[in-house]
Amino acid sequence: MRMGWIARMAIMTAMLSGPAGAATLTVSNEFVTAAYDTASRKLTLTAAGAGRGFVTDVSLSQAGGKARVVDVADKTFGACKGIEVSHADGGRDLVLAPAGLPFALFRSTVHNGAKEATVTNHVRPAALTLGLGVAAAELKVFGTGGLAAAARKQGSYMWMAVAEPKSRRGVVAGWITSDRGSGVLFADRADAAGDAVRITGQIDYGRLRIAPGADETLETLAVGFFDDARLGLEAWADAVVKVYDIKLPPLPVGYCTWYHAGASNEKSLAGQTAFAAEHLRKFGLDFLQIDDGWQEGKSRNGPRKNFTAYRENGPYPSGMKATADNIRAKGFVPGLWFMPFAGTHDDPWFADKQEIFVKTAEGKPYEVKWGGTCIDMTSPAGRKYTADIVRRISRDWGYKYFKMDGMWTGTATQLTYVNSAYKDDKIGDAVLHDANVTNIEAYRSGLALIRATAGADVFILGCCAPQNMRSYGGAFGMVDAMRIGPDNGPRWGSLKRGPTWGTWNYHLNGRIWYNDPDPVYVRGSMGTAEARLICSWVTITGMLSVSSDAFGMLSPERLDILKRTMPSHSLQARPVDLFDEKLPRIWLVSDESRTPRLDVVGLFNWDDGDYAFDIPATRLGLSPEKLYAGFDFWAGEMVGPFKGKLASKLPKHTCRMLAIREVTDRPLVLSTSRHIMQGVVDISAETWDAKSRALGATSKVVAGDPYEVRVLTRSTAGAWKAASVEVSEADRAAGVTATMKADGELVRVTIDSKTSREVGWKLVFEGP
Repeated sequence: MRMGWIARMAIMTAMLSGPAGAATLTVSNEFVTAAYDTASRKLTLTAAGAGRGFVTDVSLSQAGGKARVVDVADKTFGACKGIEVSHADGGRDLVLAPAGLPFALFRSTVHNGAKEATVTNHVRPAALTLGLGVAAAELKVFGTGGLAAAARKQGSYMWMAVAEPKSRRGVVAGWITSDRGSGVLFADRADAAGDAVRITGQIDYGRLRIAPGADETLETLAVGFFDDARLGLEAWADAVVKVYDIKLPPLPVGYCTWYHAGASNEKSLAGQTAFAAEHLRKFGLDFLQIDDGWQEGKSRNGPRKNFTAYRENGPYPSGMKATADNIRAKGFVPGLWFMPFAGTHDDPWFADKQEIFVKTAEGKPYEVKWGGTCIDMTSPAGRKYTADIVRRISRDWGYKYFKMDGMWTGTATQLTYVNSAYKDDKIGDAVLHDANVTNIEAYRSGLALIRATAGADVFILGCCAPQNMRSYGGAFGMVDAMRIGPDNGPRWGSLKRGPTWGTWNYHLNGRIWYNDPDPVYVRGSMGTAEARLICSWVTITGMLSVSSDAFGMLSPERLDILKRTMPSHSLQARPVDLFDEKLPRIWLVSDESRTPRLDVVGLFNWDDGDYAFDIPATRLGLSPEKLYAGFDFWAGEMVGPFKGKLASKLPKHTCRMLAIREVTDRPLVLSTSRHIMQGVVDISAETWDAKSRALGATSKVVAGDPYEVRVLTRSTAGAWKAASVEVSEADRAAGVTATMKADGELVRVTIDSKTSREVGWKLVFEGP
């Protein structure tokens, strides 16, 4: 097999006698049971504790076949048993239920019994009829193309969920490997009455060549039932992480030249870098990235594509290394845009390099719209060419952040931009140097080459999946971040693209890679509310935050929006209404390290008119019986207290960032001014000493930035009155000061420090 596997699993298996000598073979774990009736040759899946199967019938790659229970040594999930169904042509289907994994796994093997090699385009290993006890019309299908009804027959790349919106109950199916094939899933009505939904799994290979007498084990499909299908999507992503042993670097915050300056130039970028070093680095800005326009080449069919050299009469006449050195000297990581798998075959510079290109069936260079001519990652010459570019950019010039565009050209497929639901792109119409390598396999080997050549210290961003979604699953485990949507912009219509595609892929973020929803904007041509909305959305979701404005031209108010939304947090963010809205309006982050926990709720009105929220407390994971207090960050004021539901009316294109905590018998930190996450990124070690009636914590403060802690004095025992505030002895010695003032049911503590540091503070109260 070609898949990587780690970890252990334990599994129960049994053979139960049935009537007329028939038998039912079962394998199960603590989450799911797979049962195969040898008489009817019917395979079902049942969730633990459920009275009926959530998959009532599985159509395998072939009808019939002999079944048995076999021992399996899985490279990722350990030793277990599986149900193996063998077919007359030598092929077989295997069903596993690894311990600790909330899925059943399907893995098929095809056999070539002919005397000649066979070439296969696509395979459909399994179709699953769902049994959720809900009519198909009441279910929603959620995939890479968003939310849809089953009747639309919308395909999805890699994963799919079918769920009942009100309860969130549903089935999640997803390919957890993409070693050689591109996995897709389709949902439709399973019967004429339309009462059931069927999910069909398909793997597109383009050209899967199997030698005579050889076997080929296909990609692995995971299927599971979940009371909350959002958790199922996250569990699927976690399984992919295990398969590819993904370990992400810390999430950076940065700047991209493209959306206000193109490639910029060495003078302007030097000024931008100096301004950022003075005003934004201490708030969390990490990198500055140059975009398209620095490189040499003939401008035809998309950008210039000679990435071996910069244009001497272009924006960086002193060379790319000089600019990278200046960015690094100011404390930032230098970043650069390029296209690793693209060239221009009729550019005179490529005249003697035609062997690096993928070919058509007629032997001509394989060209795609905008992406130019695809470089062949199965060709030694093509691999050397790409490696030389990467080595120069990373090691010679010193760029440690890559924005790699036109990623799909590495799969040698056509442009399908913009598309996220399944589209037949005629994969396999290209001819690779090595006929034994598939399109996805070539793509992954190219990405592996880039990583090995660039070094482990380079942050790699892929751009962008909707150019052709073959570049999506094929990049799992190979990049640190991925542009998951098309280009956005500061105008309202395009500004929503990042939130749309980012929400569709939220469960990948921070697991498989960091989602890049494209830049945030705070420029003066936008309304303040819209600038706050897009920055708030990117920040609460925990996705890659990149700005693209001329910093020195921003007003203090607009610059402050950037300051309050960096750095990013690392907690789990979830859309509350994922299966209710095509573009969800409610996001929730819960900080369980605090007692009582801190919830940050983001409310977003994407409409062109007012929108009224009326959210049951239970929908937010809050008790309907308890009292909660909130703080609205952008309004700077307290909300509530409220009980049972959270109600709010928002004008068009606006948001509210609410910190929410349960009202208890003592004071507690409700919010801070440092960041819209209101304590998630800046507060630690919050304590309450009942004997001394002292509330204390440690806060990360920024030099010269007045820091306000909003402390709730209302409690179930009555109102508390603050008596004094102080900082630690070490902080006092460093010149840190703290003052306080009462404000209704709050005490506002202001801490001032001339240096960025962690400040320990304590607020002492009189009894309620």
